[in-house]
Amino acid sequence: MQRRRLRPAFVCRLSLLRLLLACALGTIVLAALLASHVFPSPKVHLPKHEIGYQRGELSWMREFSPPQLSRAPLPQEELVAAKDKREIESLWKPPPSRGFVPCIEPSDSYLPPTESQGYLLVHTNGGLNQMRAGICDMVAVARIINATLVIPELDKRSFWQDSSNFSDVFDVEHFISALANDVNVIKKLPKELATTTKAVKHFRSWSGVDYYQDEISRLWEDYEIIRAAKSDSRLANNNLPPDIQKLRCRALYEALRFSPRIETFGKLLVERMRSYGRYIALHLRYEKDMLAFSGCTYGLSPAEANELTKIRENTAYWKVKDIDSMEQRAKGYCPLTPKEVGIFLSALGYPSNTPIYIAAGEIYGGNSRIADLESRFPILMNKEKLASADELEPFMSHASQMAALDYVVSVESDVFVPSYSGNMARAVEGHRRFLGHRKTISPDRKALVHLFDKIDRGSLKEGKKLSDLVIEIHKKRQGSPRRRKGPISGTKGKERFRSEESFYENPLPDCLCREELPGKNSLANA
Repeated sequence: MQRRRLRPAFVCRLSLLRLLLACALGTIVLAALLASHVFPSPKVHLPKHEIGYQRGELSWMREFSPPQLSRAPLPQEELVAAKDKREIESLWKPPPSRGFVPCIEPSDSYLPPTESQGYLLVHTNGGLNQMRAGICDMVAVARIINATLVIPELDKRSFWQDSSNFSDVFDVEHFISALANDVNVIKKLPKELATTTKAVKHFRSWSGVDYYQDEISRLWEDYEIIRAAKSDSRLANNNLPPDIQKLRCRALYEALRFSPRIETFGKLLVERMRSYGRYIALHLRYEKDMLAFSGCTYGLSPAEANELTKIRENTAYWKVKDIDSMEQRAKGYCPLTPKEVGIFLSALGYPSNTPIYIAAGEIYGGNSRIADLESRFPILMNKEKLASADELEPFMSHASQMAALDYVVSVESDVFVPSYSGNMARAVEGHRRFLGHRKTISPDRKALVHLFDKIDRGSLKEGKKLSDLVIEIHKKRQGSPRRRKGPISGTKGKERFRSEESFYENPLPDCLCREELPGKNSLANA
């Protein structure tokens, strides 16, 4: 069959149509390319919780994205949060122990006690920790003068009027057995010696071995019983034989254990406190006896100041009666007030949800004074809040036993902060050093008072500037290892001894030694 020939006009129109179609397609492609390069699509920001955790249809984004784009940069708020977390952790981090560990074992030449020359009776004096230090000193004295130590009598006539016996506060059986290789200890004086004449002696304060070996030991020539009328600060802090210093540490940290019921209940309080998280133990020494003794009346009403003055004047064994309160405070001799403690802890950076255990008796001024601290740190706890009245009843009316409970909770705390450097503060700090230099922040009260006064005058405000100043002042006051401080230069006589750092506040170097490395001194750089 013969093909039909197409007309020329039709062929021309068909070619033109094809050309137009090709041009249209080219225009569309060109437009698409221009749109993708010149006008890029806006970026889609995924919510923070989706970045790195895509599920389902978004999972491919993680699996096939190029390595340089596989991790999105942290938003600014996450960087700030990470920094804040590091800063919070640093508040709880203990200082480096630098390898120091307890070293209280006696030397090879140390011998068990021989037959004693007589009996040593001890009347302790002061509060719990003053008595504890005195008891341990008397253990060392008994060793020096070769005496049999009779279980000491606790102070029942002090400000606190506590009727507790030794066995109510301490574990008698453990005390005797733990010291068996050091000193002979008995519970009571033999009956046949009950009416025997005793040599009653006020041992000289801060005395060395020579005093006891020469002057006190001579009393055995005429007496079978020596009675120490007082026990506090009767032994020097320094320059004693190493074995005597180590014995003092064994006595305090191993032998003189609290009674089982105090130890058990104290640990229960620690567990209950830990249920709130890491905690600060605050020895808030803002109590009537301390304010009366120190003459510190800053912030008190005239009636309160007069009450404290009368207490001081009527307490015979407090020798200093006339005290300038403002001068005391300016020198840093006064305990921080609850309000000042709150400013201090806030400036250090502790957040308001920090749990704080108040290790103290009744705060002078009651809730009205505590309110200044509680407004900043509402999680304020104490024995009375952590335990029921029935649980506390066996310890009530016994200041030494209540103080022992505070001591246990304080030693076990994550951070210990004393508002005043009294006997308990020094004892707890020393014990925490012995246990591995647990964090203890010792406020520089003199420097802080200067800052607090500026705040009162309006020349300094709470904020970053105050915080930077407080943190800088306390960088080296957090319980890190260091040698015990000696006397202040220029002091003489008793003042020289009084200015020394207490042995029990810092038992380094006598009872803490650095684990030796070959060719290095164990106390280098201490």
